[in-house]
Amino acid sequence: MKPSSTSASGLLAVYPHLTGRDRHIIDLLARHQVLTTGQLHRIGFRALRTCQIRLTELRALGVLERFRFGRFEGGSYPWHWTLGLAGARLHAAATGDNPPTVRAHTDQLLRLTASPHLTHLVSANEFFVRLTHTARRDPRARLTRWWSERESTRRFPPVRPDGHGIWHVAGRAVGFFVEADQGTETLARLVDKLDAYARLTQTTGISYPVLFWLTSTRREEHLQTMLRRLRLRVPVATATQNTDPAESIWLPTDGHRRVRLCDLHSEHGFDSAANPNFSHGVLDLTGPIGSTGPDGS
Repeated sequence: MKPSSTSASGLLAVYPHLTGRDRHIIDLLARHQVLTTGQLHRIGFRALRTCQIRLTELRALGVLERFRFGRFEGGSYPWHWTLGLAGARLHAAATGDNPPTVRAHTDQLLRLTASPHLTHLVSANEFFVRLTHTARRDPRARLTRWWSERESTRRFPPVRPDGHGIWHVAGRAVGFFVEADQGTETLARLVDKLDAYARLTQTTGISYPVLFWLTSTRREEHLQTMLRRLRLRVPVATATQNTDPAESIWLPTDGHRRVRLCDLHSEHGFDSAANPNFSHGVLDLTGPIGSTGPDGS
């Protein structure tokens, strides 16, 4: 029987059922709102069936909730997972935040399912899920930072990327900003976003590649043509979304061959109050992260 998620005793009854991996999933969904079954499988499980069973168990405990939509041509899209009320209250307790009420949590869930930006959010998260999956298979690679749009915007004004991360390979740390294109904005609008990144570089010294992750090869070709005509003040690279972002898929606007993410130009900036990469004068390129967590079968 599912412990009641509306009482303290009910929440305490959930604790013995949670593993380290479960807590990692709770933290990921608190920070990134929604992940599909396939994404959670690649992040923290070896076997898809094990993942499906465990997510269902966590839903029965009230820790997770799920939803999905039907396809116009028949069938359904994958399950989308988010925090249930118990999961949201457990995370609030762990972080010192105010626990949500039943009504507030329900309203937030309904807004998420109805959001016109849901597909965009899942796509942006997919970028980091693919890096996470690569890091699970390659001991030389680590994703030590995965910040959502909300977190990135708060930490790096005036930019508003779809996500920010720090990718390590063989001792080299590359910071980056992701612009996960959905093909709904004009290319001129994409180019206009670079002005804010240039202002960030001017005030903090941070010079991270802006990664335009595009919906088609044709769209990438047109954007590259536009960008190469400009005198850019920040590094920019492009690729399409049917690729592994860790591999040699990135075409810098000042280059003629595709390179790996870890080979792109990256500068972490100088120590200042406006630069979140520094803590008490020390360069700190860590969390909150979404790259690792207790592994399982």
